Amino acid sequence: MYKALLQLPPGDDIGIVYKSCKRNAPQTFQDAMAVREDVFCDEQGCSLLNELDEDDGRSWQWVFYDTEQHQRIGVIRLVPPPHHPHPNGFIDPDEEPYIKLTRIAVAKSFRGKGLGRALLSEALQWAVQHGNDIGNGWKGMVLIHAQSTVENMYQRLGFQTNKKLGQWDEEGILHIGMWKQIDIRSAK
Repeated sequence: MYKALLQLPPGDDIGIVYKSCKRNAPQTFQDAMAVREDVFCDEQGCSLLNELDEDDGRSWQWVFYDTEQHQRIGVIRLVPPPHHPHPNGFIDPDEEPYIKLTRIAVAKSFRGKGLGRALLSEALQWAVQHGNDIGNGWKGMVLIHAQSTVENMYQRLGFQTNKKLGQWDEEGILHIGMWKQIDIRSAK
């Protein structure tokens, strides 16, 4: 049995949050950072110094918990518009405002159980219902900077790879840009 908790954007005063050094941050945010650190830093070898970034203070995050084993097991982050240029420098002057789903991580022992899909579903359902909270002219466009090894999973969930964004290296891991348009009209 799983439950999801939403962490509202904590603002800029979240301090430094790592498993070994937690200050000034709500517990759910600390749990999100712990899952991210476990998966991205400890398991995949990404830099701990880059895990907390300029988007964390303005983003919503969902943390999934296993209620039977009483542990945090997954996280997803929704970053609202506006965004910096794409990692490959591509700029489309006609690009509509989009949300970016990032830092999607599931604890190793819980993979293959549909939690990645459940995390995406949780975040997208919330976005449909809270478009006004997202603001900045958002009309349902969603971007994922996906690790290339999970491209097929995101394609099965309706995301399409954008060749204009190309491929780029983040922390030694090849990434691609994938888009999906969701219908937010039904929530109005």
